[in-house]
Amino acid sequence: MNGGASDPRNDHLPVVPAWTCETCGGEWPCAPKQRRLLEEYRGERPALAVYLGSCLAAATQDLRGVPERILQRRFTGWLPRQSRSW
Repeated sequence: MNGGASDPRNDHLPVVPAWTCETCGGEWPCAPKQRRLLEEYRGERPALAVYLGSCLAAATQDLRGVPERILQRRFTGWLPRQSRSW
């Protein structure tokens, strides 16, 4: 038993400057990483948005040929919307 520690071979980390997933080869954040991030940041959507925003800023520099709207959708467009309670 590993005490709940994740298997580093399945972390789905980004490979930069291409911003692909080192585990599955998909565009990062891949679907498995998106699910994992939602679990890790459960209840802390603003913190997750800040983290992904910093990744988006770095990717914008690395992937200059990709339109910004595409990168925005890829890095933050998948985040669930929160209902506002005023």
